[in-house]
Amino acid sequence: MEKEVDEKIRPTIQDSLIKPQAREPYDLGVSFEEYNYYAQKTRAEQELLDPPVLNVRQWFGGGGGDSSSQDVTTTLTEEDFTNRARRLEITDEEWTNASRAFRSASWGACFYLITTDILGPYGSGFAMGTLGWGPGIAFYTVFGAMVGYSGYLIWRVYLGVDSYEFPVKNYGDLGFRTLGQTGRHVTNILQGIGLLLITGQVTIQFGENISQVSKFKLCYAVCPVLFAVAGFFVTQIRTLKAYGWIANASVWLNIFVIFMTMGVMANSPPNYQISTLGSAGSDTDPTTITPVDGVYPPIIHYNNIPPGIGLVGSVNGMLSGVLAYAGAQLFVEFMAEMRRPQDFIKAMWGAQFFIYVVYVTYGCVVYYLQGQYSFNPSYQGVSIYAWQTLGNMVTLIAALIAGGLYGNIGIKVVYNNILVDIFRVPPMESRRGKIIYALLVPLWWIIAFIIGAAIPDYFGFVSVMSASMLLNLSYTLPPLFALGFDIKKNAARVEEGDGFNPITGQVSRSGTPTQRWIRGFCAGGWFQVSINIWHVIFFLASLAMCGLGMWAAVIGMIDAFKNPQLNSFSCVSPLNLNA
Repeated sequence: MEKEVDEKIRPTIQDSLIKPQAREPYDLGVSFEEYNYYAQKTRAEQELLDPPVLNVRQWFGGGGGDSSSQDVTTTLTEEDFTNRARRLEITDEEWTNASRAFRSASWGACFYLITTDILGPYGSGFAMGTLGWGPGIAFYTVFGAMVGYSGYLIWRVYLGVDSYEFPVKNYGDLGFRTLGQTGRHVTNILQGIGLLLITGQVTIQFGENISQVSKFKLCYAVCPVLFAVAGFFVTQIRTLKAYGWIANASVWLNIFVIFMTMGVMANSPPNYQISTLGSAGSDTDPTTITPVDGVYPPIIHYNNIPPGIGLVGSVNGMLSGVLAYAGAQLFVEFMAEMRRPQDFIKAMWGAQFFIYVVYVTYGCVVYYLQGQYSFNPSYQGVSIYAWQTLGNMVTLIAALIAGGLYGNIGIKVVYNNILVDIFRVPPMESRRGKIIYALLVPLWWIIAFIIGAAIPDYFGFVSVMSASMLLNLSYTLPPLFALGFDIKKNAARVEEGDGFNPITGQVSRSGTPTQRWIRGFCAGGWFQVSINIWHVIFFLASLAMCGLGMWAAVIGMIDAFKNPQLNSFSCVSPLNLNA
């Protein structure tokens, strides 16, 4: 009799469990407890994988990582993913193997990807010139440390909610699993627009490179278009593992330009003629760069914020530094393709420390050699044309790689959160998905170019972009995600059986939602509560900085629009003073 009861009960219990492969993307029925259970299961499996082994050849080759050479393969077809009936037939092993096969990048490759995205210190001398020695160094130190902490929070939350069964593919997924649907949509909107604007900013900035190299003989409107067309081809690289190899080249190209410009600046005067277009003096005190009887004023340094610059100028100077540390928004996409995402923390801290040292050292050297004439970008502040051209061409290649990376991640955000979610297109790994991705690439670059080209004030564009999008992505969202993650994780009462049951698929919770949020905030001991309070303060301080930055950026844009400005649809280059 007992055996008959068991036979009747068992199908009911099994039927109540909905397997991950049967879930729709962003299914609201999947609980945080279920995400966290499978995440812990995945982390335990990944801990058994061979740890990465580094050597000198890997550091210079960009491979840098996993000593395990065996790649997991999957036999699932496009029809298996797009047809719901077929998806229900996928076994647990086939489903997790499909996720494993997508994860192949090493932490060494991620080091180069992070450095490629962030490394570009050519505005650090300008930032130092608008802030002075003390505030400038303090700014890069504090903001660098805080963005490193934000990266740590992103990594910790990712490990707690990502799994083979429910993979986290982009930044918005962290918002969805810690804050809900609203958190996901806000994050995706900020990241999508932010990456589109950065792509546009890079296109316009390096269109100026091409214009300057051609000695303004080439119609300027064509120059950014040439850069965008080249970006079409670079962005066709879909996987970040493959991108790690050319990212390696970008890092070394930037390092070459850094040493080259410092050497040339130490043995030649600043590029006085273009100082009115984008130097620290033009932003702080124009009289310090205005020639008298054909003689330019001597180089000036300030220990503190330059007199007369005001709050607006100082904040806009800081916003150029925010752009320098805008890479945290891509960390999830990097980890999503790693075989062992636990190792990402080594790549992140290593890259952040390397970038910080380069930024502060290069910024101080450029400011010392050129003072108020420090130009943004610095390689265009080199007065010798041959070296200026070399800097333009080398950074052009490096920027093309970085721009391709922005396009790669941005298109994936649009693909996974609009096309897959709303229009039900097949996954990007499928044959049709690859074709759709290829078609989206030129469309992405065209839109980015039009947005960037239509705005006449380049530095105002950078300030608005940094204050509204990039600052929130790097500093506001990570503590909010960490707060939501810790509250949900600590809200469970173990003694009352709270949690996810993998056999039945049931989730047990005690108390009302409000009680659980309060309990989760106050649980975990005094240290955890202190961390929660700190994350609230961090979140509010970042929001306040966002508001202050937007105010300063808008005021700066209003002043810039009072004077006629050239835009990128003109044949006349913004750098051509003789036009």
